[in-house]
Amino acid sequence: MNAPSLLDQCRDKLRELVAKHQLDSAAVTVLAKPLSPEEAIGTPTRRDYPILEGKECVIQASLLGAQGQAFTDAPSDFTGQLRDVLALPLTTNCNRAVFLATMNAVLRSLSQVEGVLHCKDDAPERCAAEIASAARQKSARSVGLIGFNPSIADALVQEFGPDKVRITDLNPQNLGMCRFGVKLWDGRSQTHELIRCSDLVIVTGTTLVNGTFDEILRLARLEGKPLVVFGITAASVCQLMHLERWCAQARSA
Repeated sequence: MNAPSLLDQCRDKLRELVAKHQLDSAAVTVLAKPLSPEEAIGTPTRRDYPILEGKECVIQASLLGAQGQAFTDAPSDFTGQLRDVLALPLTTNCNRAVFLATMNAVLRSLSQVEGVLHCKDDAPERCAAEIASAARQKSARSVGLIGFNPSIADALVQEFGPDKVRITDLNPQNLGMCRFGVKLWDGRSQTHELIRCSDLVIVTGTTLVNGTFDEILRLARLEGKPLVVFGITAASVCQLMHLERWCAQARSA
């Protein structure tokens, strides 16, 4: 029998929290709506973020006066009760995004997680610099970035040099391109190679939405490589599953 996925494990933990705080029988309304780029990220200095190019969007779940967000390439409105979200099959990008945004809102409403809303304006640049610095402090000599984020990629290259940074992505338009002196590899076929060749693996939380995170985590553990997650999407997952997350500029309200 296959082991339960990471999101299935999180759902079990979320069910326990919902039962403990008697939220399962409450008439809770969850609304997940796509945010405009300006609502989600403000007006950053650079304009090459995927959300600004229309390749991704942020959805926001609201309940009990709290909000939680998640990135997705398959946005969808959702209105229902918390029990309805817990019953969603976690087999599509759309459902996984709704579940993750909602879980972020639930844990935020219980004051069990911070940084569930995307940073804005010049904060993404500061976040990238902090991530590069934190990677250096881990004594890494080479870094693998799974999920192309222009600010983070740029900061890592400035910190380590282009020959010490490897990047994979799933967007076909990015594959084979050279950004900041680094050729973008295909995340479908070259992620294992990236992990094997890197001292530290930094992975976007949106891999939880597209269903690739479990395999990435398995490969990192197989190769004995430390793994860090970045982004708002993974806030509650990292909190519940004790995974390291770097997202210092994210907002809680």
